[in-house]
Amino acid sequence: MRNYMIVTPDAQAQATLDAILSSSGEGVSLYDIAAVRSALVAHPADVIFVDYNLLMENCSVYSDGMSAIWQGHTEVEVVVLVQPEGVRRAVDAMKSGAADYLTYPVSPGEVQVVLESLDKTLMLHSKLDYLRDQFWNEDALHVVRTDSVAMHDVFDKVRQMAGTRTTVLLTGETGTGKSLIAKLIHTHSSRKEHPFVSVHCGAVPDTLIESELFGHEKGAFTGAIKRKIGKFGLAEGGTLFLDEIGTISKSMQIKLLNFLQERTIQRVGSDESISVDVRIVAATNEDLLDMCEKGLFRKDLYYRLNVFPIEIPPLRDRKSDILSFAEVFVSHFSKQLGKNIKGVHPKVIDAFQRHHWSGNVRELENLIERACILEEGDLISPASIPHEMLGLRQGDEGGRPDISMAIGRARQIVVDKFEKEYLSELLEASHGKIKDAAKWAGITPRQLHKLMNRHGLQRRQFRLPVKKGTVDSQ
Repeated sequence: MRNYMIVTPDAQAQATLDAILSSSGEGVSLYDIAAVRSALVAHPADVIFVDYNLLMENCSVYSDGMSAIWQGHTEVEVVVLVQPEGVRRAVDAMKSGAADYLTYPVSPGEVQVVLESLDKTLMLHSKLDYLRDQFWNEDALHVVRTDSVAMHDVFDKVRQMAGTRTTVLLTGETGTGKSLIAKLIHTHSSRKEHPFVSVHCGAVPDTLIESELFGHEKGAFTGAIKRKIGKFGLAEGGTLFLDEIGTISKSMQIKLLNFLQERTIQRVGSDESISVDVRIVAATNEDLLDMCEKGLFRKDLYYRLNVFPIEIPPLRDRKSDILSFAEVFVSHFSKQLGKNIKGVHPKVIDAFQRHHWSGNVRELENLIERACILEEGDLISPASIPHEMLGLRQGDEGGRPDISMAIGRARQIVVDKFEKEYLSELLEASHGKIKDAAKWAGITPRQLHKLMNRHGLQRRQFRLPVKKGTVDSQ
């Protein structure tokens, strides 16, 4: 057990739980469910022991009570505390995602059984250990916090190669966070004390790109009134991030290839070769290999850049991360704007989950910034996000189709809705057994996991309750 939170009006239950839990962890005790979310910000918890009646306060269904806790803290395990006659309710709460339950009066023996089960769960879901890995510095922890298997693969690759001088090629759609990954590589490398220099190749005119990267001598061309060392010179000993590398001209491709082969550069207007110690991290949202086949990009340069490729998945394939990203952006912009916005309304999160996110993380960030400017309450409400985003759900529930969007996007919305409903029914029928569900669907368990991640589904939502005590007789 690590960090815990006890939320119950029963003083005896609080004392019993605290006496047992304090020997192996740290925690806080509360008497009010409204204080849980703010307490979680100050004291992140791995497990919350919560009274059933407090959990369901102002809620009509179990999932709403669980969502109130999980908003922004989806990794927290929940143990429900109920009166003996309320065991059936506890079982229903477990079907909505609770990890386990305890009955009043709380028995030390029962607590130990639940803790052993929770410890196994926390070991299997080793995300917290992963986040606390000494490899990641403090500033990186909010970045590597993810439920996506694909993103865990990305971060594993970063850990494997960050300490080397290997050239890296980051690929992925616009807005997926390639520049963020490039900075992550730099800050966890042996070059972290040296500069990280970024160049958006597509934003620099062809006539200036060589001077921008390699520098120039005084008088090399009209307007060159003094020597310029260039981005390579500025990045000496560190990392040079070349974003949108596919946009550079053929002549520039040759010069960059020469650097990767010889590790030397020549400033414009000079014949002198200068040795430079710079690591290259390049990024593109284009298919460079396809560009090579079309004669638009040099194959030899492509192979020099593609020594260690890392593909960043689009946000629609890691929808389980949307809430975490949204909470981070809300916290950032709320402070920046001098507001006290604490989270995101469940209806907004539902709209986010249905959205296609063609602009990926950058689109989400921009949308949250706009919402924070408009929002006057303490949650990002439906009124603060674009109406068409909320309209997606209305269109799904019936009525005329929304012809304001392209047919491809409209089709994808329908497909996403069907996939999520199909998977939910499938997992419900198989009680969360991945192998059985995959077999019924005619796909592999790996494919099923990928689809579950895309739609933010977790196996624990569909697992059968653990049989113990009086459950069998209910």
